[in-house]
Amino acid sequence: MSAGAGDLRVLHEDAALLAVDKPAGRIVIPGRGGDERSLREELEAAHGRLWVVHRLDRGTTGVLVFARSAEAHRTLNLAFDRGEPRKRYLALVRGTPPEEARLDAAIAPARRGRMRPARPGDARGKAAATVIRRLEVFPPRAWAGGVLALVEALPETGRTHQIRVHLMHAGHPLAVDPDYGDEGPLLGPDARLLLARTPLHAARLELRHPATGAPLVLDAPLPDDMAGAIEALRAG
Repeated sequence: MSAGAGDLRVLHEDAALLAVDKPAGRIVIPGRGGDERSLREELEAAHGRLWVVHRLDRGTTGVLVFARSAEAHRTLNLAFDRGEPRKRYLALVRGTPPEEARLDAAIAPARRGRMRPARPGDARGKAAATVIRRLEVFPPRAWAGGVLALVEALPETGRTHQIRVHLMHAGHPLAVDPDYGDEGPLLGPDARLLLARTPLHAARLELRHPATGAPLVLDAPLPDDMAGAIEALRAG
């Protein structure tokens, strides 16, 4: 593990792929009509031509993989299309989720780039499934707006905003989510800023190496803001 472009942490790098620990607040590819520099552009300046394999939302942190050749890109794209890579996310959510549940509401496009659970018979709805597991429930805190919990989310499909939409639909939206829940930010008991973005972290990605076929496990540590919020919730 090493530093990459700027302060980006490189999790793995070889001739076929580059994996980094994406920070919050960054877009993966260039946006429309804006001049914000994307993560791909920044990384290409240091590592050469990159192909996008999958994406993480602006507020989401954690494991992000790019291909470093067209052949690796094709192989990884096929693997993701077949749902072969195993993804593990950590999320801070509202309420007390069940110990384990499989959320399988189909997802359809909504306005302004958002997504929504598909209505019965909606031809635009695409099948989606996410397994969630409750890891920890924190005592109710007035400053947190009630009970918060830490969950593990294991998406079986890769729809846009899938985990966020499924959590919202299940009644347990992310602790901060302007699109699907509370706008936030989350402030601590001393009015200190704890979270100003969606607390969703891509903690692990397991896949087959596109060149060798060998298993590759990529892990990203919990970012400081989520770790700090969890510490504050435990301490009270």
